[in-house]
Amino acid sequence: MEPVMVRRSDFMVPQVRLDKGRGLPAREQLRRQIAEAIRSGALSPGARIPSSRLMARLLQVSRNTVLSAYDDLVAEALLEPERGAGMRVGCGAPGRGLSLFGLRSVIRAAHFPARVLGFADPDGNSLYLNMK
Repeated sequence: MEPVMVRRSDFMVPQVRLDKGRGLPAREQLRRQIAEAIRSGALSPGARIPSSRLMARLLQVSRNTVLSAYDDLVAEALLEPERGAGMRVGCGAPGRGLSLFGLRSVIRAAHFPARVLGFADPDGNSLYLNMK
């Protein structure tokens, strides 16, 4: 994935190819391709990426598709929102507060998302079966 420099707005646009015939939703394809561009170094930390509106126009997809992909990348600390300036490539470190409280380890220890089957016994008591 070779990034394309657009001087007018001074942002980097990763090469993204969405395949509608593929089994993955466009949002997931977009998220994976941008994440790969960041992890491979094609997009360097601090680089600006197109706004959700512009990226949606470039890819001819819904803005909600792009917003959802960007939100996932922000949650992974690969993108950082910047008020009034769109998105910038992050450093990939956990978000503020997550490392402080160790929430990632708590979530892993809880086996989230759990596969739990809920049902009631003959007396009406709730029972839950954890499916690992």
